[in-house]
Amino acid sequence: MTNTAFAAIDIGSNSTNLLIVDADGRELVREVNVTALGEGMGTTRMGTTGVGTTGVLTAAAISRTLAVITQYSALVSQHAAQLAITGTAACRMAANTAEFFAQVHSITGVHPRLLSASDEARLAWQGAVASLPPIDGVTMVVDIGGASTELTIGDTRDGGAAVRNSVSLPYGVVTHTEAELHSDPPRAEELANAISIMADAVDNAVIEHPALGEASRVVGVAGSIVTIGAVELGLRTYDASRLHGMVLTRAAAEDVFRTLATETFAQRVHNPGLALERAGVIVAGCCLLVAIMRRLHLDHIIVSTHNLLDGLVAELRAGTTLPGNA
Repeated sequence: MTNTAFAAIDIGSNSTNLLIVDADGRELVREVNVTALGEGMGTTRMGTTGVGTTGVLTAAAISRTLAVITQYSALVSQHAAQLAITGTAACRMAANTAEFFAQVHSITGVHPRLLSASDEARLAWQGAVASLPPIDGVTMVVDIGGASTELTIGDTRDGGAAVRNSVSLPYGVVTHTEAELHSDPPRAEELANAISIMADAVDNAVIEHPALGEASRVVGVAGSIVTIGAVELGLRTYDASRLHGMVLTRAAAEDVFRTLATETFAQRVHNPGLALERAGVIVAGCCLLVAIMRRLHLDHIIVSTHNLLDGLVAELRAGTTLPGNA
């Protein structure tokens, strides 16, 4: 390797994120920007397998995302970093992903990699647990995204880190908001339905994969869970040091849910810890997390500010993931 820095851009269904580290893995840049690439894709409900397309990436969503990627590309160039780019659920579903990826390549010189649901889950799990202490039991990582949610279990004992199984559920904050939450604030029946749909999906997942219900530790990653933690702490400015490793109890998650779900959008944006760009989808995020915690009988989860990006950069540094340079 001739480069001393490594970078990853993850094009998610709700946010487009960047991580740059130096040769020793020290974080140089971490940025998260809500671009809502999956906007409009929740109006047609996905099947239970999440397979197949439900529409196209809209011109507005593509424009927002490419603008952020252009900014990220400049940062990557400044650090002379070796870059990998990934796309997740919205890109898996859309009929025009190839055209979008061609535009990303034109900006960055890198061919994006379309992650399968299992690869997305594996990288998020690895990124989440890498900075947490190993335990002798099973660790589950819950990754609530914009168009899907992954439940992934694995082992961290004996200094290793290996994924055992993962399930991808076709419900995320963007698609669930569009499909289920139509009022401002959402009506009680909308909230109940949004929770029930996810709860049923979790029940079915546990029936098919009983180990999902036997985790010794559950870690939550990605924007919605981190935001719920920030609202619970009342953080007026983002503080990763307070959020990473935070114990988020079910009682606290339920309390944040009750607060945010009963407020209008205009009221909700004044909650410390809730960024304006997440205020429109955070209620769906609460519904999804509450459903998971209720159905799995979790009294708490551990919040991790590390995620798929960290897993991807770790693979880059190890030489097990090749960048898509032209």
